[in-house]
Amino acid sequence: MNRKTLLPLIASLAVLPGVLLASPKCTDAPRAKWMTEAAMKQKILDQGYAIDIFKVSGNCYEIYGKTREGKKVEIYFDPTDGRIVKQRGG
Repeated sequence: MNRKTLLPLIASLAVLPGVLLASPKCTDAPRAKWMTEAAMKQKILDQGYAIDIFKVSGNCYEIYGKTREGKKVEIYFDPTDGRIVKQRGG
């Protein structure tokens, strides 16, 4: 491969991981309409999850934690109503 084709290929591969790991779209609602972090954390705990990490990810609340059975999960929640938008593990 020559340099003219190799450099654009390398540049596109560098962007790819960010695209693949992007958080889902959870809501279009403004932050003023979101549940508070404390209320969301309580709702998650009430559902039986243990929270290791809680964070705002894009327009979602996201946790890394465990199910009641102790299985690892990563879950994205709609911050306006607490519904699960995307889940890995569990």
